[in-house]
Amino acid sequence: MALLAVFCAPATAAATPATPAAAQAPRHQVVTWGASADRQGEAPRDRSYRMVLRTSVGGTGTRVRLSNAFGDRPVTFGSLYVGKREEGARVVAGTNRPLTFGGAGSVTVAPGESAVSDPLPGRLAAQSDLAVSFHVLSAGGPSTGHGMAMQTSYATAGDHAAEESADNWTDRTGSWYYLDAVSVETDRNTGTVVTLGDSITDGWASSSDENRRWPDYLARRLQATVGTSVKGVANEGISGNKVLADGAGQSALGRLRRDVLSQPGVRTVFLFEGINDIKAHTGVTAADLIAGYREIIGRAHAAGLCVVGATVLPFKGWPEFDPAGEAVRQEVNAFIRTGGELDAVADFDKALRSPYDQERLLPVFDGGDHVHPNDKGMQAMADTVDLKSLDCDR
Repeated sequence: MALLAVFCAPATAAATPATPAAAQAPRHQVVTWGASADRQGEAPRDRSYRMVLRTSVGGTGTRVRLSNAFGDRPVTFGSLYVGKREEGARVVAGTNRPLTFGGAGSVTVAPGESAVSDPLPGRLAAQSDLAVSFHVLSAGGPSTGHGMAMQTSYATAGDHAAEESADNWTDRTGSWYYLDAVSVETDRNTGTVVTLGDSITDGWASSSDENRRWPDYLARRLQATVGTSVKGVANEGISGNKVLADGAGQSALGRLRRDVLSQPGVRTVFLFEGINDIKAHTGVTAADLIAGYREIIGRAHAAGLCVVGATVLPFKGWPEFDPAGEAVRQEVNAFIRTGGELDAVADFDKALRSPYDQERLLPVFDGGDHVHPNDKGMQAMADTVDLKSLDCDR
């Protein structure tokens, strides 16, 4: 049963030998889960974290990436484990396995740097609920993490990373700490799409602990669809994020390299940002935003990646809405639809706006604040994406 063994053991000698062609088939690493790094609060020492997450694509040789991007001093991780999450903080018995870094059971990550683990033997199933547990032996200053996870994870004092029981995991958190990517090895034809966005992509107004962000719905569509080689989805949304200016996280321009271009196996960037630049009333014009989009598109294309852009959703009813901001949104959306610089377009605006007032979200999709879609809206967004558009090759 999948719940009893998220990591299948490597084939034994008694298994049918692989054909020479299969044995030599080229493979590569692809990101199966991601969470944008940002500056968090003070980093305590001698504390364990059990980060709960849902993967997208399956594969072998699971690796995790630990980030100290926003730290000002080294962080030492004393022990690290990956297992199948059963319920709450409990790990399925027999699945919690130690990770190593360069063969060592601990790793120190310098300020501003990250560390990728050695591959874990065995196969990780697609759409797996993982518990990544680690003990922070030594830390201080600002920590690195992802503030709005829309997923309950756990923490505790001392080193409990190896424990499969939930007994000692008494503290709950709605954030992910230090962990910013999980990757697996797949055949070289398989790729990942990275969704670069703000709180809508991050999942605000979707149901917590249910994986109902629009990138989650997209991941399920990709897994269920035959004929597309893009199977992975990495969600790199940050609540409050802007294209042009730092604030809630580094701007999309500032974090593009770390959150997107540095990830393994990425085929396509899905660009869905702009509403926070528009509604902040900082004087950002449509020309400013379009210039930012063009820089992202150009940098992604230079890296050999395709770029799919989504139109900016309506926001009438939000306190910052005004005709001037709406005019910027309309001009930006016209560029996205007809500018010809994107490899493909997903028209989220058309799919979710009200036919009676096109400056508003359709009420059935409105999460309540007139900006963020609810679960139905999230699914409608994912259903709008032409899966073939994610599979383009540059």
